[in-house]
Amino acid sequence: MRGVAASILIVEDEYAVARGLQYALQQEGYDITVARSGEEGLEIATRAAPDLIVLDVRLPGMDGFEMLRRLRGAGNKAPVLFLTARDEEMDKVIGLELGADDYMTKPFGLRELMSRIKSLHRRAYGELADAAGGRVIRHHDLLIDLDRRRVQRGDRRLSLTATEFEILRHLASRPGRVFSRRELIELVRDYEALDQDEKTINVHVSHLREKLEDDPSDPQFILTVRGAGYAFAER
Repeated sequence: MRGVAASILIVEDEYAVARGLQYALQQEGYDITVARSGEEGLEIATRAAPDLIVLDVRLPGMDGFEMLRRLRGAGNKAPVLFLTARDEEMDKVIGLELGADDYMTKPFGLRELMSRIKSLHRRAYGELADAAGGRVIRHHDLLIDLDRRRVQRGDRRLSLTATEFEILRHLASRPGRVFSRRELIELVRDYEALDQDEKTINVHVSHLREKLEDDPSDPQFILTVRGAGYAFAER
């Protein structure tokens, strides 16, 4: 999960190209990880779930096609921007058929690359991806815009009460950290005149799960820690 910075994985074996991309994207505020092979890229993408992947087609060992094929086969839906050689028209066709979202041919201009990346990110994550300079929490397809107090899952906007939003904000800001019901009462009492009965928090969490979770009886975001309280799932 990230705050402002969207995470991008660059899979590129040419050092100069990878380093140049890394520097340029970091200057734009992105959180960058670089992999030098398809095998390494697949491992990082599976473990870290980046928000977007820039993937070179021609890699040593496992090429970009095979990496993308395995990613999509495992259900990873992160936007992928393919990098192809100028004269390899077939690479573009194959990449798009395998599930790439866009492609650029080498050599390319950094300004156009930035534009493509922003467009892909906006297309994949909705309007909350445009909260430039704001604080945004992302976890899989869940986006929490802290400044505009908006919550979205995929293309669906969630309508939360002020108390529900505050509970979600506090939990999601510290994934894995267990908050007791008493702590949550103290944290959100400015937004609603909550009584001191800790069962009140249970009710709010139940309503929040109904709006947030695919299956409220088997939550994937807001977890119950028996005897302790609630915690937001770690990424």
